[in-house]
Amino acid sequence: MVAQTELSEAEIDRVFHALATSTRRDILRRTIEQEQSVSALAAEYDMSFAAVQKHVAVLEAAHLIIKRAEGRERLVRADPAMIARARVLLARYEELWRARVARLDDLLAEQDRPAGSEPKQGD
Repeated sequence: MVAQTELSEAEIDRVFHALATSTRRDILRRTIEQEQSVSALAAEYDMSFAAVQKHVAVLEAAHLIIKRAEGRERLVRADPAMIARARVLLARYEELWRARVARLDDLLAEQDRPAGSEPKQGD
């Protein structure tokens, strides 16, 4: 089986939307550390249980967490596979921006050199 690494545009939108609020990022962090019930998650926030359930639903729709039933409880854990796929995406963005900054540095260095002079060794 080949692991899918490329995220579709819709998946990218859902991941960024899910990570757009601090509460959802905190829920994700907590569920990376250990599987927790939605009730245990809700107890840590100054908001209604229903509000926490909605945050969990957004994370679940983005496939960043997996929710399962155990008796009457709903347990939530982070999905390391989707987190890894999102990390690959962010690494590509980082490479893109680092390359752009490096090109900008080169252009600025060229402007600082007197006309007709050669770049110094190491430039």
